[in-house]
Amino acid sequence: MALSSIEEDSLALKSYIKSYPDFPLPGILFRDIFNVFNNVDGLQLLNNILKKYAVELCGKVDCVAMLEARGFLLGPLMALHLNVPCVPVRKKGKLPGKVAQLEYTLEYAKDILEVQIEVFKEKKRILVIDDLLATGGTLQAAIQLLNNTGAKVVQALVIMELCDLEGRKKIDIPVKSFIQY
Repeated sequence: MALSSIEEDSLALKSYIKSYPDFPLPGILFRDIFNVFNNVDGLQLLNNILKKYAVELCGKVDCVAMLEARGFLLGPLMALHLNVPCVPVRKKGKLPGKVAQLEYTLEYAKDILEVQIEVFKEKKRILVIDDLLATGGTLQAAIQLLNNTGAKVVQALVIMELCDLEGRKKIDIPVKSFIQY
């Protein structure tokens, strides 16, 4: 039996993504990754995709930075497949110790991301992971914040990308997405 490719697995994974019209506001079609986690077959498929992609990244990254909140579900899996540590990038006030922070602008508001400084004592090649790339604001801010610590973000990884929102255009490093809408 032939092994499936990342592309074939990604197509199968897409069938596990649920869509909710008019959530959280009228006119928005919300794509929900949680159904993947609610289904053992979907979760195994996601794990297999991450494992296969880790082979492509092996030796190219030293750490996985996972974005709050759904990136926290993906970061540990990817870090284990890469045999590297993972660190959280969180909203302001959620991390103890010395933190670096960056204020950034969302579509209708401002927010602040933080990361613990001591985890980047040595310059590291970072993979940033999250579930979704939409407008790109949070991912762009996380990359800038991590680079400000002396680390070097070399790759971004998302499970889903909303291509019409053109978030990828804001990101100046390679972005891998498995599912595009």
